[in-house]
Amino acid sequence: MILGLDNGELRRPAAGARNMETLMKAFRWTATSALLCLLPGLSFAAELDGSKLSGLWGVPFAGLLLSIALLPLLTPYFWHHHFGKISAAWSLAFLLPFALIHGPGLAASGFMHALLEEYLPFILLLTALYTVAGGIHIRGNLQGSPWLNTAILATGALLASFMGTTGASMLLIRPLIRANDNRTRKTHVVVFFIFIVSNAGGSLTPLGDPPLFLGFLKGVDFFWTMGHIFPETLFLVLALLAIFYLLDNWFYRHREEIRQPNPAPGTRRIGFDGAGNFWLLGGVAGLVLLSGFWKSPVVFSITGTNVGLPGLVRDAGLVMITFLSLKITSSKVHADNQFSWGPMAEVAKLFAGIFLTIIPVIAMLKAGTNGPFGAVVSAVTRPDGSPDPAMYFWATGLLSSFLDNAPTYLVFFNTAGGDPQSLMTTFASTLAAISAGAVFMGANTYIGNAPNLMVKAIAEDRNVKMPSFFGYMLWSGAVLIPLFIIMTLIWFR
Repeated sequence: MILGLDNGELRRPAAGARNMETLMKAFRWTATSALLCLLPGLSFAAELDGSKLSGLWGVPFAGLLLSIALLPLLTPYFWHHHFGKISAAWSLAFLLPFALIHGPGLAASGFMHALLEEYLPFILLLTALYTVAGGIHIRGNLQGSPWLNTAILATGALLASFMGTTGASMLLIRPLIRANDNRTRKTHVVVFFIFIVSNAGGSLTPLGDPPLFLGFLKGVDFFWTMGHIFPETLFLVLALLAIFYLLDNWFYRHREEIRQPNPAPGTRRIGFDGAGNFWLLGGVAGLVLLSGFWKSPVVFSITGTNVGLPGLVRDAGLVMITFLSLKITSSKVHADNQFSWGPMAEVAKLFAGIFLTIIPVIAMLKAGTNGPFGAVVSAVTRPDGSPDPAMYFWATGLLSSFLDNAPTYLVFFNTAGGDPQSLMTTFASTLAAISAGAVFMGANTYIGNAPNLMVKAIAEDRNVKMPSFFGYMLWSGAVLIPLFIIMTLIWFR
């Protein structure tokens, strides 16, 4: 199964029947886990009151983040062979004591909520986009010049809001790496790709990034963000493209930069193999939109977690699209793309731990001023009681850098009142600040947004030396934070 492959298996290109068998095992594992949680008497509906929790419940989440940050540096071999076990260990470090103290019912209820409402929709969407985009091979003799690299980043920024940051990232990261395979310095290319394509470019529609999709589900108009944070997005993307071009051009002019003739295919003609997957990408977008627009009274309660019919249809459709992509994509396309399940397995394992250990952290934030993190919530309100857009931008953004940006968006959406009509009109600047902070600052760390970690894993799979967790933060601190400060002074005062 995907979550049980060893490193040797992960790094062999997956193809045809092997892909199908691997995916079937993964879905069987997921279904078995869910069924075990549905056993009678195991859990019941319960609401987790964050105001009554100690801040110590955030230790497993902090421990998992520190493990992601430090262990690849301190014990790289151990980490790369056992990161799934480490993620599981921190998950159990939260779940087992929580079950002993608060009861197995509340623990199981929290687990099922995280599994059914958050993790499964999240991982099914990522898996579908990863599989479909991995079935499209952009062929041709791409030469990694500064102009071409900048053009690919700009194209990715345009695509990200309409096919998702994950879809755009998975479609373009492989040809970008291949175009630069004869460059000595290419770490900066992938870092700026994460900044622009995996984050900033997805800020204009709910299809672009999960936080905006959650806002759409809460009642925010589909094109609201495009109308209200387009100037901020344009500024950030253009500034990043300009900085990248200057840096890449400076590297490119060094005599030792080009190591060997580009081994890309001999033809310069650009084309696509596996182009049928473009239709499947459209299907993914359609399913996501359908689940947002379709309002159905049909709701299934599973151990206290309500699962709506639109969500079930969306998730079932994503599973079908994933299998269909594997069925119609030739093994040659997967081989040309060096497609493997390694990056997807890494994201699945690490985010399983993140989604579980983050449960008490989000609950404590939702408790507002009455919770352990009351100071954070109080900081976003002015003395007269009105919301402070600048503080909402930075509070949402900084927490989105280390927590998952989708639930962080919801926390501050609710802190600002939670009424979409009011937030789209009277407090439009506040909603714009929350939206921009969640999407833009997801680029501050590898774990701020799922595509960041996927792109890093794919790059390392192709022998690109990526910065460590803190090394990446040096990049984001030097490049992104000054731009965020400028944005605050112009738009969020």
